Amino acid sequence: MFKKKPQIKPAAPLRSSDRRKLADQIISDYELNPPQADEQTPEQNAEATAAHTALRNSLLPDNVQAARFTTTHGPNLELVSGTVYIGQAPNEDSRILWWQLEGTLYPSVYILWRHPDMVPLLHTPGIVVKKLQGGADLMTPGLAGGPPFPEGATKGAVVAVASTEQPSVPVAVGVCEIDVSALAQVQGQKGHAVENLHWYGDELWAYSPSERPGRQAPDEIEGWVRVLEDRKLVEKTEKMDFEDEAEDGGVSLASAERSESTGARENGAGVEQGIKEQRDDVPAMSQGEIDDAFRSAFIYGVYHHKTTQASTPGHGLVFPLSQSFVMSNLIQPFLPAFTPEQKEQLQIKKTSWKNIKKFIKAMDKEKKLKSKEKDGHETVILDIDFKDAIFTDFKPYRLPKKETLNGTAQGRGDKAVEQIDSGDDSIGQNLQVITLYRHSSKLQPLFEAAAGKQLFTPPEVREIITAYIEKEDLVSATNKRLIKLNAILGNAVFDGSGNLDKEVLAKGFVPRDALIDRILHAMNTSYAILRNGAAIQDVKAKSGSPPKVTIVLETRSGNKTVTKVSGLEAYHINARPLADELRKVCAGSTSVEPLAGAAKKNEKEVMEVMVQGPQKESVMKALEKRGVQARWVEVVDKTKGKKR
Repeated sequence: MFKKKPQIKPAAPLRSSDRRKLADQIISDYELNPPQADEQTPEQNAEATAAHTALRNSLLPDNVQAARFTTTHGPNLELVSGTVYIGQAPNEDSRILWWQLEGTLYPSVYILWRHPDMVPLLHTPGIVVKKLQGGADLMTPGLAGGPPFPEGATKGAVVAVASTEQPSVPVAVGVCEIDVSALAQVQGQKGHAVENLHWYGDELWAYSPSERPGRQAPDEIEGWVRVLEDRKLVEKTEKMDFEDEAEDGGVSLASAERSESTGARENGAGVEQGIKEQRDDVPAMSQGEIDDAFRSAFIYGVYHHKTTQASTPGHGLVFPLSQSFVMSNLIQPFLPAFTPEQKEQLQIKKTSWKNIKKFIKAMDKEKKLKSKEKDGHETVILDIDFKDAIFTDFKPYRLPKKETLNGTAQGRGDKAVEQIDSGDDSIGQNLQVITLYRHSSKLQPLFEAAAGKQLFTPPEVREIITAYIEKEDLVSATNKRLIKLNAILGNAVFDGSGNLDKEVLAKGFVPRDALIDRILHAMNTSYAILRNGAAIQDVKAKSGSPPKVTIVLETRSGNKTVTKVSGLEAYHINARPLADELRKVCAGSTSVEPLAGAAKKNEKEVMEVMVQGPQKESVMKALEKRGVQARWVEVVDKTKGKKR
């Protein structure tokens, strides 16, 4: 349903009464209220009320907004309209949490990641999940992990779908077209099982009021793990082999916006059969061997950073390290996978740990690193003991080359890691944009305690102003949020030119936060872009606001669209390697030229990369690989005559 971007109208806050009513409808529809005894004590009633309120706020936060949307659905691309509910969970950005269509409320994957067991969870092999993420429906032969299937997966029920490779992470939401719970077997069955409505990676998942990219799926969700353990499904999914994934009939491409043919699916099945035949003669690795390979790869990854970036703080690693970073940067590049068969066997799910989270915890237990739980579903690495003997005494082993279109390449000895990438050292870099403030002479009396220092971060400004307030005893005796104005604050911060200034001066009090915000606005700004954990004192700050990488889409030669990228230098990105990557990814020609008028005399040239076609998404992904966040990018679409 959301393969193509829906038309979403401006959102408006939901009234408190409407929010509570809607939350109660969700709780009722999805049967989320726990059973209660007929007779309860007043304390039990109070606890039940508090729990109900907390559940409401979790399903629909106080800040939730509603917006009408229009999209197309079904094989005839019928126009449908509904409502999306956009909210912000604690420590997360705003996302679409629910959408309503024809009176039915459907959860997004973001809600399912936070509320395990809200809907029945079905499973399918990873190869089928890729088809679901293209908009396909789930066919009956594609069901895995049963029978028996969840009791609630009846005809017309809202269900979630997860991959057998990550069974605790829902990646699709749909509606059962048959009574899945009643199936006695799936092999030999035909027809649709689940109509696919929303999936991880679609436009609903990607939508953000702040235009940030969609949030990555967690590696594991403990609440769903417990649900699956109760069903004893974890063992079933872990025992599935490649033949389970090669079953035909896992998806249907007959619904809206589907273009893949039956012949293409048959060709794919033939390739998979060829791989299976090739694997018959390859000895299987034992679990102990796979464990040793992953452990050695992690040690090699840490050793590589320790030896190649000896003088860099943290040896080039910016803590805390996320699970996905550890897997993609410290383990996978160092696995000795020389053939497709070895690559197939060297998977984290085939280790004794089963997932990267438990691997990190195991290394913590061995005191090789320090880790911490984050947000209830992820474990991050806070520090690594680089002086431990396993890292200092490590002996590098031969690693494979990066795979090419012609197949897996030969090994290259001890220098494999240094030559795995394309020579672009910006790939994988960690960037941090810091805004700094410089006070004017008028504000000097407030900053006497920091004599000799010129630039301050916002927390430092707050700390200095707070210390000044306490020193001068300016906190109101009746309300600690209010600050009394003395002569210095009155003259330096509020000049009486505006109505707000006159009101503050007349009252003689100002809220603490308003005072600090006013001081920050009165200061001159500078910025520094820190790379790979560099200290702020080691980077020369530049005046003004941080620059942005600019992506321009424009039409040339009639109706041909080109995409141009500039402003890369400030973010330590070399234009030419980026152009080489975009040429391969976008399958189109690219060029690198100086941006006319962008550099002053005696300054280094500002380069502009141009690639054929409307390639904004590909450029954004390439920038993300280089540490550039979406909020540091400005997109100008001249093909539509507007800026967005």
